[in-house]
Amino acid sequence: MANPVSNNHYDVIVIGVGSMGASACYHLAKQGHRVLGLEQFGITHELGSHAGQSRIIRKAYGEATVYVPLLERAYQNWATLEAETETQVFFKTGMVYFGTSDSPFLQTVKQSSKQYNIPLNQLTEEECRKKYPQFHLPPDFERLEEPDAGFLTPERCILLLVQQALFHGTTIKTREKVIHWNYHKGNVTVTTDRDIYQAKKLVVTAGPWAKKLVPKLASKLTVTRQPLAWVQPKKWTAFAMEKFPCWLIRNDDHDFYGFPIVPVGQFGGPLGLKLGMHHPGGEPTDPDKVDRTPRAKDEHALIQFLNEFIPDGYQNTLVMKTCLYTKTEDEHFIVDFLPGYDKDVVFATGFSGHGFKFVSVIGEVLADLINAGSTNFRIDFLRIDRFD
Repeated sequence: MANPVSNNHYDVIVIGVGSMGASACYHLAKQGHRVLGLEQFGITHELGSHAGQSRIIRKAYGEATVYVPLLERAYQNWATLEAETETQVFFKTGMVYFGTSDSPFLQTVKQSSKQYNIPLNQLTEEECRKKYPQFHLPPDFERLEEPDAGFLTPERCILLLVQQALFHGTTIKTREKVIHWNYHKGNVTVTTDRDIYQAKKLVVTAGPWAKKLVPKLASKLTVTRQPLAWVQPKKWTAFAMEKFPCWLIRNDDHDFYGFPIVPVGQFGGPLGLKLGMHHPGGEPTDPDKVDRTPRAKDEHALIQFLNEFIPDGYQNTLVMKTCLYTKTEDEHFIVDFLPGYDKDVVFATGFSGHGFKFVSVIGEVLADLINAGSTNFRIDFLRIDRFD
């Protein structure tokens, strides 16, 4: 009987071909590696963190200024993907940030803008009312506008990254679940529910399943369910792409965010005005046992928010969905070598609800770590040892 792994040797195996895994496969394959990508579901799917039609991309970063150089490279890499595929994935709608002036998030948005010369307009109450009459804001709110921000189309991004990875020789296996993996003296063996594979290097980009595949990460990560909605506004045309930006409003330590209505003929569904709540806590869940039934309390919170801040934004709910966050305690990513594996195992996880815009650069970072054991990008603040 033939050895089951004799024809299953690769340079690098990537576990999880969602957003970050698709980018890792793409960058590794472009650099000439023989890559295997293993995905337990399809490409794409709605069971993790990457689905949902649109994802905001912005540079005046309120989470921390240190992310901005990564974002600048991400914008470049998205433009490269668009050029390679002759397909648009970034749509510049502009973005507005609203909240009280003492908001640390808004203060960091302004600091990022100043430190890295990112265009950011500070609107007066009257200027904001004229340009964005859809919003009803308290007088004490600060009104910031980032004209070069917008949104990415996540499913399209992932499909294009996987397509390009395939063109460069990557093998992608879908609906194949990893059971376990082990490492011994420069060799990784990955066992799935279908086969056994070997490689010199391993990349783990498994999203909410990372803590199950890498037990060392379990205590560092919490998976939570987060609500998304698509609603019918009272005035549909007022919220179209040509008239309405991406937006974020910080209210009572909750971030509500949303998008313009996108034409379904161009973008596909769901239909309507999309918004979500970036909940600091979130309801913990097991990614294999997620209750995706819409919560009445979540819908009520979103409706209440719209009625208060975007009065013409709600007539009725069209779709409710559940997205998963894989959160770290400080809500910063973890991108690093797995300790104890001689720089042969690399992982990226804990994107905490703000990772998709970085997909195009995180894949490059992971490829750097595999290739050279280091990267020129500053990622020291994303190392796992910060939790020690």
